[in-house]
Amino acid sequence: MSQIKNMSMVELASYVCENLHKNGIEVVLSGGSCVEIYSKGDYTSYDLDLVNRYNERFFKIQTIMESLGFKEKGKYFIHEDTEYFIEFPSGPLGVGDSSVEKLEEIRTRYGVLKLLTSTDCIKDRLAAYFHWDDNQSLQQALWVAQQNKVDFDELKQWSLKENTHDKFEFFLQSLSKN
Repeated sequence: MSQIKNMSMVELASYVCENLHKNGIEVVLSGGSCVEIYSKGDYTSYDLDLVNRYNERFFKIQTIMESLGFKEKGKYFIHEDTEYFIEFPSGPLGVGDSSVEKLEEIRTRYGVLKLLTSTDCIKDRLAAYFHWDDNQSLQQALWVAQQNKVDFDELKQWSLKENTHDKFEFFLQSLSKN
């Protein structure tokens, strides 16, 4: 039986991250899976977005993923023993027009998972809300903000650079209502 069968999302992501890291490829979890972690399950995602931080050759990623039992299907990698699917968006790692400087790490028995900080996870969701009026992403940003330590000064400065101050104020008002 495959060890992947019983892995949680965080364990699977750390397992893939660790195996890629051992081969010189740095990836960082972003997107909905980060929201799932920081919202403590208020949101669920089966899509693990592992940003190819330094744009390593995709062929190297394919080879390693195949060695772990994953098969490429369209833009995703799937494994018969898990419902999760993995995508490797190309870098550089950023949120909106800003680069990401700090990362969080979660250690599991399978390895180290690198992921966006809670503040950058909120920026990632707010970028979709700010630029595409994605209300689901606004809700996800609110869940993360309600349950984590967040640098609101950094969020405010970032929103000013994104030229979205009015929508940022709406985010803050929505947060204070909950």
